[in-house]
Amino acid sequence: IPEQTAAVARAAFPKGSLPIRVRDRLAEVFADEPFTGAFGVRGAPGMAPAVLSLVTVLQFAENLTDRQAAAMAVRAIDWKYAIGAELTDTGFDPSVLARFRARLAEHGLERVVFDRLVDHCRDAGLVGAGGKQRTDATHVISAVRDLNRLELAGESVRAALEALAVAAPVWLADKIDVAEFAHRYGPRVNGWTMPSSKTKKDRLAQVFAQDGYAIVRAAYDAAAPTWIRDVEAVQILRQVLVQTYYVCTDTRGREVIVKRDADDEGVPPGRRRLASPYDTDARWAAKGEDLFWCGYKVHLTESCDTPAEAEAGRRAGPRPHLITDVHTTDATVPDVKATAGIQQRLAERDLAPGEHYLDSGYPSADLVTAAAKNGIAMVTPLLADHSPQARAAEGFAKSAFRIDWRTRTVRCPEGHASTGWHPVTQHGRDAIVIEFAKSDCGSCPVKERCTSAARGNRMLTLRPKEIHETTARARTEQDTPAWRTKYALRAGIEGTVNQALDVTGLRRARYRGLPKVRLQHAFSAAAINVVRLDAYWSDQPLRPVRTSRLERLAYRLTA
Repeated sequence: IPEQTAAVARAAFPKGSLPIRVRDRLAEVFADEPFTGAFGVRGAPGMAPAVLSLVTVLQFAENLTDRQAAAMAVRAIDWKYAIGAELTDTGFDPSVLARFRARLAEHGLERVVFDRLVDHCRDAGLVGAGGKQRTDATHVISAVRDLNRLELAGESVRAALEALAVAAPVWLADKIDVAEFAHRYGPRVNGWTMPSSKTKKDRLAQVFAQDGYAIVRAAYDAAAPTWIRDVEAVQILRQVLVQTYYVCTDTRGREVIVKRDADDEGVPPGRRRLASPYDTDARWAAKGEDLFWCGYKVHLTESCDTPAEAEAGRRAGPRPHLITDVHTTDATVPDVKATAGIQQRLAERDLAPGEHYLDSGYPSADLVTAAAKNGIAMVTPLLADHSPQARAAEGFAKSAFRIDWRTRTVRCPEGHASTGWHPVTQHGRDAIVIEFAKSDCGSCPVKERCTSAARGNRMLTLRPKEIHETTARARTEQDTPAWRTKYALRAGIEGTVNQALDVTGLRRARYRGLPKVRLQHAFSAAAINVVRLDAYWSDQPLRPVRTSRLERLAYRLTA
């Protein structure tokens, strides 16, 4: 840090500031060595990766744009102190930050800064293995427009034309009527300017399809240069046409292009269906009946040891709750698919929790059993028995049957023994199908409460012994008041999610494509950790919840 910069910064901020404390305490986190593979050693010297990574963290901590962050590096004394700049330094162009992020995403270095910060906190005793951690997810809206199927088809044609107009203008002019296509696809395809009648919309859909197929067929023609079909926009157009239209022949042998219907021609599943020609990773997803979005999903995991359970190594008192893992997927990936990966990453970095608090979307019987083998107790509500008897809350659910694993028999509530024990594989998982004799079930006085199957006898599907018993214990335990009191600790992760939304703008993706969105979320998590560490270093209490004067008066009168 230049001497003059340090002197002015200390005078201007006698109590310090977040950028100053980050530079003083976390300088070793922001180093050049981890980025060596993404930056060459030849050419004109540029901004150091360590400086750019620190600027990016501060940018997310204050939710700034690239232009605003570049301006802060010029006019903010504490930012100059943090990045070690002279007072007369004129800063850098905002585009440097965009190129820096592109390099990180290209070389798979999105999480470097976040991981180094968490490792530093682990070595400092602020986080560690064996404690309590909690995880939750929230939806992230993509950085592209929401398009319906008709808009997507037209905009995909437009995107391909724009790309080919730059990459192969002479070839494109030879294949299409440039003036006509420029009139049709010059402005972006907008639902507000589309015809209102269904007949005209159907006609427009046919026009988009015919134009799109004409471009794709020309690109894949044997006489076309092979590199034309490798243009990304052309490949995206081809995929959009396949998922939107169906090509067939009528009774006269003529080609007919039909817009796909889910019930007739079928549409691709959501996880594979493109939502925009400009972001091929964004997906449409729904949660419940009210939430429907196009984009991604981010999972945040944080430490949550209570004050009585953890003390910092340097002073008495609770350790800060820090984000230990961040994971981003497309919007269609269910939460249960992320559980094993989260726990594996934590274990690889010596941060595996002793108790992992999650909501009901994350667990499965297999995951709970596997985690227990690795020393992780998943504190999470398991879904209840899905049998018709259990859902109706009458009759005999699985819990009413007595299982003898040694003799491989099951007795029903009326005392009849099973006649079949069949190990099978269902949906890629081991299971056991239990069968009872038709003669026993047919004459049973309580058959109506047990089964309504047309075959006349009760069938049970069980998981292997260890998984079955683990699931049964968990379901029994989660109905107790003590468990519900313990599980209340999970609710704190909602505050972390809200802080990430308010401080770093996590709700909306700043960039396009899953690698860059993952980079955004990794830096957002690092920024939240920096903000919390700064509060911890400066002994700042948590900001109280804002209340009205009337509420404060009521509190004083009742206290």
